[in-house]
Amino acid sequence: MTRYIYQLKQWPNFTWDNEKVLPLLSNVRHKQGLLKGYTDFLGFGLRSETLLHTLTQDVLKSTEIEGEFLNTEQVRSSVARRLGMDIAGLVPSDRNVDGVVEMMLDATQNYDKPLTKNRLFGWHSSLFPSGRSGMHKITVGNWRDNEKGPMQVVSGAMGKERVHFEAPESDRLESEMKLFLDWFNSDDTPDFVLKSAIAHLWFVTVHPFDDGNGRIARALADMLLVKADGDNQRFYSMSARIRLERKVYYEILEKTQSGTLDVTKWMQWYLHCLDSALNTTDKSLKQVLYKAQFWDKYREESVNERQRLIINKLFDGFEGKLNTSKWAKLAKCSPDTALRDIQSLMQKGILKKEEAGGRSTSYVLK
Repeated sequence: MTRYIYQLKQWPNFTWDNEKVLPLLSNVRHKQGLLKGYTDFLGFGLRSETLLHTLTQDVLKSTEIEGEFLNTEQVRSSVARRLGMDIAGLVPSDRNVDGVVEMMLDATQNYDKPLTKNRLFGWHSSLFPSGRSGMHKITVGNWRDNEKGPMQVVSGAMGKERVHFEAPESDRLESEMKLFLDWFNSDDTPDFVLKSAIAHLWFVTVHPFDDGNGRIARALADMLLVKADGDNQRFYSMSARIRLERKVYYEILEKTQSGTLDVTKWMQWYLHCLDSALNTTDKSLKQVLYKAQFWDKYREESVNERQRLIINKLFDGFEGKLNTSKWAKLAKCSPDTALRDIQSLMQKGILKKEEAGGRSTSYVLK
């Protein structure tokens, strides 16, 4: 029978090899400092644009790790509204989208507030506003019970799930979570980046809810990373990086659960992942700066609100091909008006046709 780390006598006294972990920590701390110094020189508009992009990616990718896909425009609009950002092209958002956004923003924008049982219950209720996970009714806003048998942590599509480990029995949850919350709220820690890695692992191990544990664990990890930065302005997305390494993510979690309380390998993976997230942010900032330079270059050009809306969507990662019918739908105008908008931007040298013509005619930024 497999023995899990929460069954060990020393649980939850995690240990790791400082000689292997501290050089990695030093590296990411250095990059965090460089990033903060760089973003401090950005104007308010660019900082807001980068913050919006990062938080949108955080919500999207953390959900995708669990095999669920949210509408990008709804997430972006929900984040912008809750941050009070006055941007064009906001769309209505579903309550399940708003729920994930509310949880993530509470974690990162209110990182200095204590984490309590009721706060976690509130996050869980936000994630599942209908009281269901897919077609299944679940316990919402409370710890899970064992009515459906042992809680198994799985990944993979329905019918092809892979069991990674079993979580503790439900009768242990009250004491387990009190221990976790006391530790989480304590400032007695060598470094909040390291604490972020442990919080992620510890929460996933206990798995206190019927569903949503992974998303909440990543929100908690982000909460401590924000505390490490000392600033609620988010400019890198850990979840976006984990999404790219999803397979390895589940593998390292599985191996750690059936090992010892020496979590050096988990800490190494987590810090490598954070390092990659910081490197990716450099590319995101370049995209934001390029967008700002573009509008600075064309500030004297006559661009209407429909055109500005679609150009910004192209910069923000437009999915698929842009043609007249999509333009008309997004800008809420007739196909004839859409075509005139497009032709006007082509004459200004802003848009160009892609190589394919005929019915498949599409347009990109020049």
